[in-house]
Amino acid sequence: MRLTMAGLLLVGLALCPALAFAQAQTGSQAPEIDLPTLAGTPMKLSALRGHPVVVTFWGTWCPPCREEFPRLVAAYEKYRADGLEIVAVNQRDQELSVKDVKAFSDSFAVPFPIALDVRGRSRRVYRLVGLPTTVFIDAAGTIKQLQPGPVSEEQLARGLAMILKPH
Repeated sequence: MRLTMAGLLLVGLALCPALAFAQAQTGSQAPEIDLPTLAGTPMKLSALRGHPVVVTFWGTWCPPCREEFPRLVAAYEKYRADGLEIVAVNQRDQELSVKDVKAFSDSFAVPFPIALDVRGRSRRVYRLVGLPTTVFIDAAGTIKQLQPGPVSEEQLARGLAMILKPH
């Protein structure tokens, strides 16, 4: 019996369906994100260690992403004095232009870094199944919660409560 490469892939997916559709795991160390920002500076997730971090993966073409951005901006404004960092990872490989990303950012007066994932590396490393996806990471760099889909006000509050130190 001869198996083609496609046949082997299908057998592998059948035996390990979780690998095909899994996301980064709650309770595990957050995988590194090392990307340029819209402002032209480098951004490394590991450089934010010691701070609670929210990472949102998004695209300008995504209506739910547009819906949740005001909540993220408001959360950043409210909790940045408590050390909260937010990183918005744009899936640049799915965009028409950087100009569109800049227009989106400007329309919401985004005060936190917008990382540009030109090759979709973060999507693969985090094994995203859709956009938006929000990841809540504690100060030790541990993923506390993954929220696929748009994050509601209540979900954002719960996620932030997991990573922010109580007053």
